[in-house]
Amino acid sequence: MQLVSDYFGCMVFDDSVMKSMLSEDDYNTLKRTVKDGRSLKLSVANAVASAMKDWAIAHGATHFTHWFQPMTGITAEKHDSFISPAKDGKVIMEFSGKELVKGETDASSFPSGGLRATFEARGYTAWDATSYAFIKDKVLCIPTAFCSYSGDALDKKTPLLRSMEAINRQAMRVLKLFGNEDVTSVKTTVGPEQEYFLIDKELFKKRKDLVYTGRTLFGAEPPKSQELEGHYYGVIKPRVQAFMNDLNEELWKLGVLAKTEHNEAAPAQHELAPIFATTNIAADHNQLTMEIMQKIAKKHDMVCLLHEKPFQGVNGSGKHNNWSISTNTGVNLLEPGDTPAENAQFLLFLCAVLKAVDEYQDLLRISVASAGNDHRLGAHEAPPAVVSIFLGAELTEILESIEKDIPYDTKEKELLRVGVHTLPKFPKDTTDRNRTSPFAFTGNKFEFRMLGSSASVSDPNTTINTAVAEVLKQFADELETAENFELALHNLIKRVITEHKRIVFNGNGYDDRWLAEAENRGLHNLKTTPDALPHFLDEKNIALFTEHKVYTEREMRSRLEILLQSYCNLINIEGKTMVEMTRKEILPAVSEYSRLLSNTALSKTSLCAELDCSYEKETLAEISPLTAKAYEAVKTLEQALSNANKADGAQKLSVYYKDEVLPVMAKLREAVDRLEQLVSEDFWPMPTYGDLLFTI
Repeated sequence: MQLVSDYFGCMVFDDSVMKSMLSEDDYNTLKRTVKDGRSLKLSVANAVASAMKDWAIAHGATHFTHWFQPMTGITAEKHDSFISPAKDGKVIMEFSGKELVKGETDASSFPSGGLRATFEARGYTAWDATSYAFIKDKVLCIPTAFCSYSGDALDKKTPLLRSMEAINRQAMRVLKLFGNEDVTSVKTTVGPEQEYFLIDKELFKKRKDLVYTGRTLFGAEPPKSQELEGHYYGVIKPRVQAFMNDLNEELWKLGVLAKTEHNEAAPAQHELAPIFATTNIAADHNQLTMEIMQKIAKKHDMVCLLHEKPFQGVNGSGKHNNWSISTNTGVNLLEPGDTPAENAQFLLFLCAVLKAVDEYQDLLRISVASAGNDHRLGAHEAPPAVVSIFLGAELTEILESIEKDIPYDTKEKELLRVGVHTLPKFPKDTTDRNRTSPFAFTGNKFEFRMLGSSASVSDPNTTINTAVAEVLKQFADELETAENFELALHNLIKRVITEHKRIVFNGNGYDDRWLAEAENRGLHNLKTTPDALPHFLDEKNIALFTEHKVYTEREMRSRLEILLQSYCNLINIEGKTMVEMTRKEILPAVSEYSRLLSNTALSKTSLCAELDCSYEKETLAEISPLTAKAYEAVKTLEQALSNANKADGAQKLSVYYKDEVLPVMAKLREAVDRLEQLVSEDFWPMPTYGDLLFTI
């Protein structure tokens, strides 16, 4: 039996492979180039490309591709073979440094928010040497950034890399003030937990809503749902376990640190969690994970659903983004530590996160905004749309004691003066977890729980990195010029706690009283995507991203246009799908069943006046007005979809879909779901929730 350690990363052109296949000079030059962010010499690029090609061919690869992450939310790849013609009519296998470092693709066919017109097609992909190349389906995949001919970022990775550079610059300034002379770089790390549903492939194909939109647009509540709480952490069914085994093997070959797997709360729902990795690598790995989940599921005659809310009334699927920040020397800057100096440093970085989340709560909400996630937020263990931070009782009390200059309740009853007197130890996990908190401190990291399951982790992490970088910059500006560092540090931390404590909430995020309190605190409650997205271009947000060179204002405006258009397109597709399903499947099926009931009642009456026709008559009496209601709703929906063309601009169109189309879709669903409960299953035209959730 082959051990996992024997094949882990076997399809990755990682550091050990590079060491074995490159000369010592070329290897050291490559590592220095990556570390310093400089351009790679062509001679070294050629050597790396040749080694990559030889390694890939030895592992069965015939093609290479620049693997990138456009604004579609999924990955993109164009395959080129290694073959080049030889003089004798044969071919040779070639791959140059130029082909490795830069590729060209059609930039006008990807979402660009107006940055590219159809006739302006040229776009470039540039090698991200910090993320290892890998082999997938006999293709050498080279992780790259994607930009237009004019240099505008057209992908999710470029801004993420820029944000990592921004937080590195500012964190290094702060760390030098604490005497960390051995630290040369700081990186953020992420461990994204991935939730998903598995359903039978044959049942999937019988549901047009799942095929076209990834979620059920109709579906009555089954007799049993998740109320018995028996699925969560329950015994994994053999068919699902077989899928998980194959999934793990494929991910491990690609160097993805898949660690934890289990049943989730809803029936047919599951989760996979990896060990954390550097943020851009974690983003690459999560994209691979989602792709391979769907690929492996099909091999097992199942379909993997990554929509945020594929089934109404049960848990939706999120992606918990475990974010932290670490030095190249292995120090987690969100680890509380035991000594006074470490505690002071920890408290400063903790306060940087508090201030960043408070001041840019709108951007955090925007970073997870989508039509699918709007259905998920605020129920069934998903956090509400109001952004807040959970710290737990002990850490909250410590911050309060610093703010108020009162003794913290320890045996010594010491007054906490940061950097001057001894601080108490901060034990890990001294408080409960809070599943309703959007942004929860969990011992040595923050868990951002608002992400939807299908989302790229790049957008929220770009936002977190940049917001924290801005606050660290402000801290460094203030502390670098302080005459008394320890006193200035104490006063800074105390001031931040006082000014931003409104963002801290340790209670039940679902409680209506919290929503009222949050409003009193001045926190945003951006319930829907159209409510949230316009804030992207608020003056402070443009200043944040442009000053740290993460986005240009032009790139920000294009991204807003893309996000708004995506929201509108998705709801338009859902609306049209509902119309087609209702007219072509549901109403004909209901009509046929109604005809049967009517004919049966008439035949009974003609056969014998004494036979009881109450079932047929009463069922018909209930079905008939519901059928009329569904018919009127589908006509109204058709008209609403048609009128959408009159909206002026993407922002107004998104509001129109939210206010005019979604309510009609809800009315249509209400009527159809009730009809499902009345019509015989022999006539109902599609698999039910019971079929979908309980047949694996």
